[in-house]
Amino acid sequence: MKKAILIIACLFFGYNVVSAQAPSQEAMIKYNLFKGDYKSKNYEAAYENWIWCLDSVPTLSVNIYKLGITIAKDRYKKAAEADKPEAIALVRRVYEQRIELFPKDLAKVYSDYADFLILAKQPDQEVYETLKKAYAVDPSKMGVKSIFRYFQYVTDEHKENNVQYIFDTYDQIVKAVDKKLNYYATKLDGYSAKEEQGNVLSSKEKSLKKAYENNSRAVGQVVHGLDKIINDLSTCERLIPLYTADFEANKGNGPWLKSAVNMMYKKKCTEDPLYDKLVEAYVTAEPSPEASVFYAGILVKKNDMNKAREYFLKAVDQESDPFKKANYEYKIAQILRKKGLKSKARTAALQAIKHKRSMGEAYLLIANLYASSANSCGKSEFEKRMVYVAAQQMAQKAADVDPVNRSRALKYVKSYKASAPDKKAIFTEGLASGSPYKIGCWIGITVKIP
Repeated sequence: MKKAILIIACLFFGYNVVSAQAPSQEAMIKYNLFKGDYKSKNYEAAYENWIWCLDSVPTLSVNIYKLGITIAKDRYKKAAEADKPEAIALVRRVYEQRIELFPKDLAKVYSDYADFLILAKQPDQEVYETLKKAYAVDPSKMGVKSIFRYFQYVTDEHKENNVQYIFDTYDQIVKAVDKKLNYYATKLDGYSAKEEQGNVLSSKEKSLKKAYENNSRAVGQVVHGLDKIINDLSTCERLIPLYTADFEANKGNGPWLKSAVNMMYKKKCTEDPLYDKLVEAYVTAEPSPEASVFYAGILVKKNDMNKAREYFLKAVDQESDPFKKANYEYKIAQILRKKGLKSKARTAALQAIKHKRSMGEAYLLIANLYASSANSCGKSEFEKRMVYVAAQQMAQKAADVDPVNRSRALKYVKSYKASAPDKKAIFTEGLASGSPYKIGCWIGITVKIP
């Protein structure tokens, strides 16, 4: 009977209970009073009942900690300088007691704890140790600022004696960041598809879309920050001797080969013979869609296009995740562009977009293909300038669908627009603004005259 009453009480009051005993009437009253004041943002009034719950019934509900941390931080914010140590101790207590009694969502809890330690100007080493704990649980659940800080700490600690450890950490963090971005992209792609079908988003959907765009931009800034750190460490002059020295010991080590190939590719060290050696070992040691893409790139370099096509198709067919498919197809497009196969590169980029509507990089790649063809796809000055209109449209599409690459895309839009025909050029050609215009050559699309 007691168990049945406890279950009913849990359902009625909406909290998580970990105690085997039903809470007392006093506990229930104080708990609900502090929650009411919390919801009204009256943190001062909430404090007395909340601290009683923290002291007397610490296992009553995780909300004592989820809501209570806001109350504790509010007291820290308002505390006089002399009272700051006591306020910091209270915030520490909330985090540490929650970790002990409700050990769930710990990656986020540790990440938030580290954010507070930084705010409260606590020692760097303690911040680093706290972030280590968050990273060990699940890097994808860490806050974006925490991810960047953790990688900076790792780099500072190991850059003189263990660069490989930094590269390994970078690989894991990139996976975590991609997981976040793919989640946001899934949501944004859904809203984009709905709008393109002529439907109007509800006010709630518009609000969520804006939140996902803001989150994507924040993560994108972290990605750029991570890349800047890794770029300073991973020059070809540094990578090639490092991987050459470690190759024999790792030629059957799939994860190591994958990391090495990705880093060499990212840093454009692909012309060195070591790159081919690494890719061939990778595709043997750990056959995968990604390995097939890299191996196909080597075949393209050797002009073995039929076999390259076979591996490209194999890579895409092997993969079931649409976003991973998009990434492989984008890599294929990059490889084909480098080889000068513009039409094939565009086809691969469009396939990537088909699997990930918000893939701004693919739109920008096509824009670049168009812009680089202006001289060869136009005879007169006007024809050449109209090619930039096509490039501008692709760059604008990237800006529209991809919050991460929006600022970069808009720079391209501005650049291409400056190269498009002006009013005088349009008038001289005897054409009208807004009328359709067919661009020839391999581009073969119709755009509107600006």
